[in-house]
Amino acid sequence: MQDALFLASKLFWMFARPNTFALFLAVLGVALLVGRRRWGAWPALLGLGWYAAVLLTPLAAWLTLPLEDRFPRAEAPARVDGVVILGGAVETGLTEGRGIPSLNGAAERMTEAVALARRFPEARIVFTGGTGKVNPDEVTEAEVARRLWSSLGLEGQRVVFEEASRNTWENATLTRAQVQPRPGETWLLVTSASHMPRSVGCFRAAGWQGMVPWPVNYSTEPGGRGWFDSPLSQRLGQAEWAVREYVGLVAYRLLGRTDALFPRPL
Repeated sequence: MQDALFLASKLFWMFARPNTFALFLAVLGVALLVGRRRWGAWPALLGLGWYAAVLLTPLAAWLTLPLEDRFPRAEAPARVDGVVILGGAVETGLTEGRGIPSLNGAAERMTEAVALARRFPEARIVFTGGTGKVNPDEVTEAEVARRLWSSLGLEGQRVVFEEASRNTWENATLTRAQVQPRPGETWLLVTSASHMPRSVGCFRAAGWQGMVPWPVNYSTEPGGRGWFDSPLSQRLGQAEWAVREYVGLVAYRLLGRTDALFPRPL
């Protein structure tokens, strides 16, 4: 069942991702108009309208801000028993092809882990991430993390790697089963700020108590600053990522994988 849901989610997003779907509508509309079908103006306007909205308005920031502001980073607890870092910041294909650890735009997840490990020398550091690909690479995300952290001096028995998970729900359930946190322990959850609401919802639904959100990798500035500074391609990616998170929140809630439609701080 889990395999079928995983495959279905990948197939759905392959066609439903906004930038791809908008381009399809635009091309379809133009083709219909060339064929003298007047109603082709509607899909053309809808498709081109998405790109125009991202270009001419702060749509990407408007979509992202509620996600990134949902769980503001608080003061670190006096005692931290462990830190969980979600995968999604490494490129397994590039690592396999080039032979060195490769990171993407969410690299702060990996660097923050090193900083927290030094700040809390007694805490366990747990990386969770296998592969989110239908046709996985030979190298898992956990293996890339192991290579990177080892080169930075972060290694030893307190560093744990969970390398079977394929999505956020499996991050929560498989990591909890492997780590077996004790009642009363305090853990930090490290992931991108826009991904934090869904992540917190999953870990709560999995029964992990004492998890403190520790967001990184912000992509928006409050108060409207810098909303138009990024190039169109980057804003299109930002908007699409935000839509993906909202779709994920709805889907996970329907599947019972989160404790609320839009989880909030307790």
